[in-house]
Amino acid sequence: MLLAAVAALLLVPVGLLLLQILVALPPRRTPPARSTPRPRLAVLVPAHDEALGIAATVGGIRAQLREGDRVVVVADNCSDDTAARAGAAGAEVIVRDEPLRRGKGYALDFGMRHLAAAPPQAVAIVDADCRLGEAALDCLARTCAATGRPVQGLYLMHAPAGAGLKTRIAEFAWAIKNYLRPLGYARLGLPCQLMGSGMVFPWATLRAADLASGHIVEDLKLGLDLTRAGHPPLFCPDARVSSVFPRSAEGVRSQRTRWEHGHLAMIVGEAPRLLLAALARRELRLTALVLDLCVPPLALLTLAVFAVWVAAGVLAVAGGGVLPFALAAAAGALLGVVVLLGWLGCGRRIVSFADLVRAPLYALSKIPLYLRFLVRRQVDWVRSRRDAS
Repeated sequence: MLLAAVAALLLVPVGLLLLQILVALPPRRTPPARSTPRPRLAVLVPAHDEALGIAATVGGIRAQLREGDRVVVVADNCSDDTAARAGAAGAEVIVRDEPLRRGKGYALDFGMRHLAAAPPQAVAIVDADCRLGEAALDCLARTCAATGRPVQGLYLMHAPAGAGLKTRIAEFAWAIKNYLRPLGYARLGLPCQLMGSGMVFPWATLRAADLASGHIVEDLKLGLDLTRAGHPPLFCPDARVSSVFPRSAEGVRSQRTRWEHGHLAMIVGEAPRLLLAALARRELRLTALVLDLCVPPLALLTLAVFAVWVAAGVLAVAGGGVLPFALAAAAGALLGVVVLLGWLGCGRRIVSFADLVRAPLYALSKIPLYLRFLVRRQVDWVRSRRDAS
């Protein structure tokens, strides 16, 4: 019965994925209204040793600023000339030097305290390695002003030119996670997770948030905190922001470890308590967001479904009953539908169908990452190594 319960439990995240993607398809563009006045905006750019790309990021942001807007780079515990290059590119630069308090959350808190001397109406957060799509800040700021809610743009990661199968599969999985899933929720009137970059908040909302944290997935934590406080983030797919996966194996490994260990730690440590609280208070939006949080990374979900299916098959052959095998087979079949629909919706330009068939190899390659979560979990914020750094 335990194996049947596990197989049935796996049907929950698989079913939620299927619902989100079915509602999201077909993707369609809905241009935002231009009638809402744009609020006065400050763009915070937390930057730790980002000298290689900070000038391009600042230049892209400044091209979208209006009169009264400002861009503030927080040069956070830098050992290079990030501050000088950001200043030369036209940013307002503040320097933070607290080696014992490392992490993006601390940098954002430092930036907010700096802005408090002359508060803007809204605050945008853009990572130092990101590029803004056309009119992204305008779309985000106007949507924030019209709704009074935090707004998350469409944040995509792209594989560099000539990248191998693993990185292209990672780009595909990222598109499902950051595009189709929040789009499906948005069409159901539900909030989205914060993704770390391409976000705009009303000043008062972000000022009241607990930012000074060394949490390695501070964006997930912040989105849940804001939803619990009555400020659920809204997804705005027309505002695009993008970055590129590192080319180096070390950079890719550290980046994925931080993201996935942080996500799994949130599932294990925070999700049960938050889900019980949301259900007790009958808060639909928080419940939906916690359930979304509980969907593990696609590679891990694939591995879990396959492992339970194999174990249930062995049990069935040994005469232990077919219910666990039937439930695991159903979870596997539905997960296959999810991946195929996701590929049709946003993956065909990223990977070919032949590459998609080989995706289980990508999942298998991540087994060491998930084993390290059990025996040597990453809990401290570590910057991912950029190309040529």
